[in-house]
Amino acid sequence: MISIKNLHKSFGELEVLKGINLEVERGKVIVIIGPSGSGKTTFLRCLNLLEIPTTGSIEIDRHLIDFNQKKINKKSIVSFRSLTGMVFQNYNLFPHKTALENVMEGPIIVQRIPKQQAKEKSTQLLKKVGLGDKIDFYPSQLSGGQQQRVGIARAMGIEPKVMLFDEPTSALDPELVGDVLQAMKDLAQDGMTMVVVTHEMRFAKEVADEVIFIDQGVIVEKGSPSEIFNNPKEERTRRFLKKINI
Repeated sequence: MISIKNLHKSFGELEVLKGINLEVERGKVIVIIGPSGSGKTTFLRCLNLLEIPTTGSIEIDRHLIDFNQKKINKKSIVSFRSLTGMVFQNYNLFPHKTALENVMEGPIIVQRIPKQQAKEKSTQLLKKVGLGDKIDFYPSQLSGGQQQRVGIARAMGIEPKVMLFDEPTSALDPELVGDVLQAMKDLAQDGMTMVVVTHEMRFAKEVADEVIFIDQGVIVEKGSPSEIFNNPKEERTRRFLKKINI
């Protein structure tokens, strides 16, 4: 589903990603862990072109963009971005729109489907994340966990090939985390390809097919949850896991 080759990203003199190579199979859940400032979020933002990589290539569902060739035009960026649904740390909902209207935005604008069809589809997506009774609520009337689940439904609205999660529970109170993680687990069980940046190690242990440890812009180690958490090969991985009491 995803093929990333020699991906680099620099901001001026600062090189944040230093040659990332990764293959992700269809339907797999990849969890990315690592210390703050290691390049995890930049990597995720490069996958849906919120950040344009400096060099390298990304292929999603046979759609390839080679960043070594030429400047990427806006039409190509929009088209490529429609392959991914992104869930952010801080919800990013439209405050003046209801939960339903927030979810409808993508199907109407990106997929150009009729409003009534978008309404029916979006209602089903909100029911899927446990918010069927909140469709007419505005973000200010919802808890953080409920807002994040609206964010998940909204990202699913464009029928992406891949779901990207950037620390989706980091802004939540601890008692609100469970419902969001359950919604993500349900997506995984449905066979959605997912790339998740998270500090929720329990989620990584339970749901990930592969865990990737990134530090200083490179993939230090990758493997199954049991390999990474129980028997890491690299000293840098062991130091990180010890710091977070794993």
